[in-house]
Amino acid sequence: MKKNWKIRLALLVLIFVFVTINNYTEKELREYVLNKELQTIKPDWKGNIKIDGEYVNFDKKDEQKTPIDIFKWKVFSTNPQEKEKKDDDFRLELIEGADWIHSTEDMIVWLGHASFFIRLGGTTLITDPVFYNLSFIKRHIGIPCDIEEIKGIDYLLLSHGHRDHFDKKTLNKLISVNPDIEALVPLDNSSFFKKKGVKFQEAGWYQKYKINTELEVFLMPAKHWNRRGLFDFNKTCWGSFILKYKEKIVYFSGDTSMGDHFEETAKMFPEIDYCLLPVGAYKPEDIMKEAHLSPQEAYEAFQILGGKTFIPMHFGTYDLGDEPLGEPKRVLEAFGNKQIKFLKVGEVVVL
Repeated sequence: MKKNWKIRLALLVLIFVFVTINNYTEKELREYVLNKELQTIKPDWKGNIKIDGEYVNFDKKDEQKTPIDIFKWKVFSTNPQEKEKKDDDFRLELIEGADWIHSTEDMIVWLGHASFFIRLGGTTLITDPVFYNLSFIKRHIGIPCDIEEIKGIDYLLLSHGHRDHFDKKTLNKLISVNPDIEALVPLDNSSFFKKKGVKFQEAGWYQKYKINTELEVFLMPAKHWNRRGLFDFNKTCWGSFILKYKEKIVYFSGDTSMGDHFEETAKMFPEIDYCLLPVGAYKPEDIMKEAHLSPQEAYEAFQILGGKTFIPMHFGTYDLGDEPLGEPKRVLEAFGNKQIKFLKVGEVVVL
């Protein structure tokens, strides 16, 4: 009996020690990160949270799918829309030409997927440029002109490190013809640019980049995650962008799922003129729900943001989900809202 009592006491002590160490360790490994050289626009914001060395969405670790989950989906799962997907002949339309490069007008030009050329207040920017096939994934639409013609870009905006948004082959080509380009990236996304000798700025959420013009560029939250290899899960941050020139505001979401950040962004930046929101790669839901918006969710996000014009992106260029390639457009068209503006690749929207 005495022996049992000692064993129980020892177990209780071990449990107490384990819980104490675990709680202490969690506090020790939770840190707040921001760029102290940049302005923070949200009062009392301490920075992006990292837990155990990994960036998180807001204040906790989300349950994300592992490479094994993705492998199981790709290899072993069946797609209930397989026949519909196979029969879908939807293709984006392409307008060829590079006149927009040489124009002086403020504008937005879709280059496919999440890539946009934007001129605002005379400053030129390009978002998440990816112009080639991805590993094992074909690009279904060309770009309006040769990459060598895309010159005079002032700033490169990268929302996160996923390969369909951060493509080194495309970046190498753009940098070669834009040697003075400066990269504006979320925290810990600069290693590629350091190696290339390219100017860069890293920002945390709610921080303002230093721009030498009247244009203002802010990194805002997105609900997403990041991984390029097996051992770098969430080692780099992600985000969305607000571009503001005088009274004109453009919101570029990057990749995101639904979250309170849309309401927060709307409060800080009311009267957004153009919302560039992703609408593809949302099926199967159990894989995609915490990473991407469905067309219905993107429409809801647009309404929360209070934007004037919704430009859908992240569909039709690469086949990344189980849904048919043209389904996002068909779903959005059913809303019958004239604020939704579908662009052809290479189409110019004058601001």
